[in-house]
Amino acid sequence: MTTALPRQTRPLPESGTSAETASRVDSLTGMRFLAAFAVFVHHFTGLSAYGGVAHAPLLFPYSRLGATGVDFFFVLSGFLLTWGHRPGTRARHFYWRRFGRIWPAHLVATVPCIWVFYLWGGVPTDVLSFVASLFLVQTWLPGVTPVFPGNGVAWTLSVEVFFYLLFPFAIRYVLRLRTRTLVPLAVGGLVAMWALNWWTATHLSPFASEWIMRHPVTRLPEFGVGMACALALRRGHRLRLNPSVLFACFAAYAVIHSNRASLLGPYAAGQLTWALRSVAALFAVLFIAAYVQRELTGHRGWLCSRPMVLLGLWSYAFYLLHQTLNRLIIDTWGRPQPENSAVFMLLGVGVTVIALSWAMFTYVEEPARKWCARRTPRKWSSCVDPR
Repeated sequence: MTTALPRQTRPLPESGTSAETASRVDSLTGMRFLAAFAVFVHHFTGLSAYGGVAHAPLLFPYSRLGATGVDFFFVLSGFLLTWGHRPGTRARHFYWRRFGRIWPAHLVATVPCIWVFYLWGGVPTDVLSFVASLFLVQTWLPGVTPVFPGNGVAWTLSVEVFFYLLFPFAIRYVLRLRTRTLVPLAVGGLVAMWALNWWTATHLSPFASEWIMRHPVTRLPEFGVGMACALALRRGHRLRLNPSVLFACFAAYAVIHSNRASLLGPYAAGQLTWALRSVAALFAVLFIAAYVQRELTGHRGWLCSRPMVLLGLWSYAFYLLHQTLNRLIIDTWGRPQPENSAVFMLLGVGVTVIALSWAMFTYVEEPARKWCARRTPRKWSSCVDPR
């Protein structure tokens, strides 16, 4: 079963960390930057007063929820690939476009990591782990050194690559499912992810539990819920969702989750911890659905503004570069004492990463994408798949 894209959507130039789409919803492009910036804030402020680049008590512990930006990216990837899918697209054409979009920028961003992390920083690694990170299969393998080898943040790309490999085949099956079947399956996947996190945390070592929860297979429910949302909207289903209400609900959840140890008993606090990824994915899909529906009906807000769209286009490079600069700052100047003035330092570093991201997008990411697009074999470009 196939469906046409809604008429209100607009043409999209290829862009984004995980989007091969025939149309772009500008608000989602803007949201991509917010998710990348949330991850940056999380890494900058760290997991404790003695982690990160500079600890700001004003932001902590709420800044730790910035890690859920990667959950948003996984959901968004499933959504955008499904939203822009054209039946009959050949798998090899899809893979070639994904390669051109993802790998060249990843390779270039890894180069400074060699110096910052391994030559100057002295982080231990081995050849197998580093090569695995170059080819984005590091999360597939146990025992890599360090836990996040190569460009550490690229572990999420390793998860994305696994999903990209599956997508041309998964979409054929998913398109055959009715929405009333697809949505419960997707939500059930999130419940299963929460249950698996609970089980691994209570039965395995923290190292083993975290490796399992970063493995691409365990993150498939996040892509799945994005795919289900895209198909539901393409088929004309709508939900009454108010972004302001969603923000209020997420803020309330952030307060409860960040203070769970003092507000709740040990069992409830543990459940909140183990359900975080699933809850983050649920909020992500609700925000995506809310803004897509608004934009399809002609409502354009600040997320659709040109500055936000540009920041969204640069967000992949921003994500790839930010932790390298963070590490360079730590190794050069050390960590200052925890104080709220660190917020100004955070903003300054953020602006610097944005400037570097613009350069990466302009001189590496876009030229590489266009180069690959020009060299796509003509027989791959056909949308007619004889199989």
